[in-house]
Amino acid sequence: MISSAYAQTAAGGPGAGGTEMLLQFAPMVLILVVFYFLMIRPQQKRAKEHRALLAAVRRGDTVVTNAGIIGKVAKVQEGEILLEVAEGVRIRILKSTVAEVRTKGQPVADDEKSA
Repeated sequence: MISSAYAQTAAGGPGAGGTEMLLQFAPMVLILVVFYFLMIRPQQKRAKEHRALLAAVRRGDTVVTNAGIIGKVAKVQEGEILLEVAEGVRIRILKSTVAEVRTKGQPVADDEKSA
């Protein structure tokens, strides 16, 4: 009985194993492709748009931060923004915390700012 078990060969011959393996991996590949187009690609597109938004922020713009603070950009530095949230009240925020630009304003002239 044991000797007959060793003597049996796989069904389908030596060439059929590759096709069966390919058919087993096909659903996994399909799931990865769908996952890429539904999850990864849109996220990369949003990240690219957010980087472009941050690069375009300039003085005079009205912005909203991730924390919900609304203010006018007084000064843009590398990596951070000086945000005027009320008359004479300015806070420093990280540039990456800007969620959206509400209105694109004209840059405030330096002589208006000192007056």
